[in-house]
Order: sequence, then C-alpha cells, then structure tokens
Amino acid sequence: MNRRKWLARLEYKLGKYAVGNLMAVVVGTMALVYLLDYMFIARIGTPFSTALDFERDAIFAGEIWRVFTFALLPPSTSFVFIIFSLYFYWMIGTVLEREWGAFRFNVFYIAGILGTIIGGFITGYASNFYLNMSLFFAFALLYPEFELMLFFVIPVKIKYLAFADLLLYVYSIFVLPVSYKISAIVSLANVAIFFWDDFVGEIKRLKRNHELRSRFKR
Repeated sequence: MNRRKWLARLEYKLGKYAVGNLMAVVVGTMALVYLLDYMFIARIGTPFSTALDFERDAIFAGEIWRVFTFALLPPSTSFVFIIFSLYFYWMIGTVLEREWGAFRFNVFYIAGILGTIIGGFITGYASNFYLNMSLFFAFALLYPEFELMLFFVIPVKIKYLAFADLLLYVYSIFVLPVSYKISAIVSLANVAIFFWDDFVGEIKRLKRNHELRSRFKR
C-alpha cells in the first residue's frame, strides 16, 4: 500500500480526532513559554523553559512531560528574531494544513516529534530545531518558487534557502558529534513518509530522461 492510500485509510478511521489550526496552538504556546522565561529569569534567575527540555536522565527520574514539551520551546531568545520565527512557523504550518488537511498535517508534525523523541532516547538529549526545519523543507518542496523577504528587504525564493539548510543537514550528519547526526536523520522521518513517493517518482523520471538521451545519441 502506498503512502497516499495508507494516509487515506488512516484519515477515514481517525480523522475526527485531528486538531485544527495545530500550528497556531504550537506557536501560541511557544510565545507563552518565551514570556514565562522572562518572568522566571526576573524573579528566580532561571528560565521556565529549562523544565521543558528533553533530558533523558530527567525523564527516567519521573519528569515524563519532557518527552513532549521540548517541541514547544521557543526558537530564540532574541525578541526580533522570535517574532519573525513564530510568524514564519505559523505561516508555513497554516499553508501545509490547508494543502493536506488538518489530519494529514497532524500526522506529519507528530511523525517529526516521534522521530525526534527516538533520537533523544538514543543520544540523551533532543531539541525541536530539526523538527521545525522539517516543516520548512515540506513547504519548500511544495512551493519552491515562493518568495520570502530576507531581513524584510531582500526577496529570496524559498528553494534556495531550503538548499542552504540542506547543506546544514549534511554538515550535521557528516561533521558534528553523533547526537547531532542522529537528531538530524530521525527528525526527517515525516518528510520521508510524506514525500517518498515523490522522491521515487522524480528519480524514475530522471532515469527515463537519461535513457532517452542515451538512445538519441546512439
């Protein structure tokens, strides 16, 4: 059974449980955590988010919530950058949900979380960096010609930014310590699930084109 049929059957059985506007919920929670960090730092000198990190030892000690709450950590401590980041995550998540429907977007996001959790238990620590990047890759694969205003001034097509981030993944996998390698690989499980058929189809298309060119030359 191919990916589309499998998702269709799963959606038929479980679609009613899908969370609509999931990315709005995620981004809203990230913004709340960001504000709580400032409040906690001002009062006790320690950010609130330290209690939400994925730490294997802490999870085994009973802090079970850390298995999932890492996905809700804000991406930066910079106020300007976090506004841009949260808006961007909300935008691409909303577009993906509109493209696929709420259930399939839920499956995509949850698959990325599960992949990151697996990597976290293997290495001892996990973050949502690569999870968030998987959303970006999915958006770029669907809308490669979409233009972003880099630094709010320079128009750049998202396919070029995706290529730059792909280089970061390659660097993580081949150069960085093993924990980063595993995190980078497993966090892309959702991209593999949703775009595998497209990747295979593109490889077959390139192979056919190569065979046709070879026959033409002969």
